[in-house]
Amino acid sequence: MSQTIPPLSQRFRGYFPVIIDVETAGFNAHTDALLEIAAVTLSMDDNGMLTPAHTYHAHVNPFPGANLEQAALDFNGIDPHCALRGAIDEDEAMKGLCKHVRKLQKEADCQRSVIVAHNATFDQGFVNAAIERCNIKRTPFHPFVSFDTTTLSGLALGQTVLVKACQAARISFDQNEAHSALYDAQKTAELFCYIVNRYASLGGWPLAE
Repeated sequence: MSQTIPPLSQRFRGYFPVIIDVETAGFNAHTDALLEIAAVTLSMDDNGMLTPAHTYHAHVNPFPGANLEQAALDFNGIDPHCALRGAIDEDEAMKGLCKHVRKLQKEADCQRSVIVAHNATFDQGFVNAAIERCNIKRTPFHPFVSFDTTTLSGLALGQTVLVKACQAARISFDQNEAHSALYDAQKTAELFCYIVNRYASLGGWPLAE
């Protein structure tokens, strides 16, 4: 008899995974500007396989008084003052993100969302700091639980750098597109799905009763 696959709401103990990537003007989440944020949510098919589903993306204006480290801007290639970015204020970006995630979290019948990211502490720190600055009380995200694809890919693929982990998983990766929050979030989502699906295909989930 074939085994019934539990729904996504039961795959991660009620957590709804949201892959996040941010581009910033430094490393300090409380003083340095958040400049771009992207989120990718997932769906699960009847065989328990995860695939990327919905995407949220916003370029963000530096919050008032934010620090802009030139070295960080040189690295990610962002001009925070360029009107062509189509940036919106941080308050609008973060409230839009939370509304988007809450809706999909509810549809998946999950109780809380968990941030999935490559070097997750960094991205989670900037998300939490921005949510606090924007005085958002109904955040969908768990404040400290996260899934780190750096650790997962180190375990599953022997690689910890995003591009090398993707290459090991045979996921296409364009270095010219890297350091865009949207592109990196999409690739991190593909990587997370690959690792989780590979684990399931080897008999790791669902656990036998």
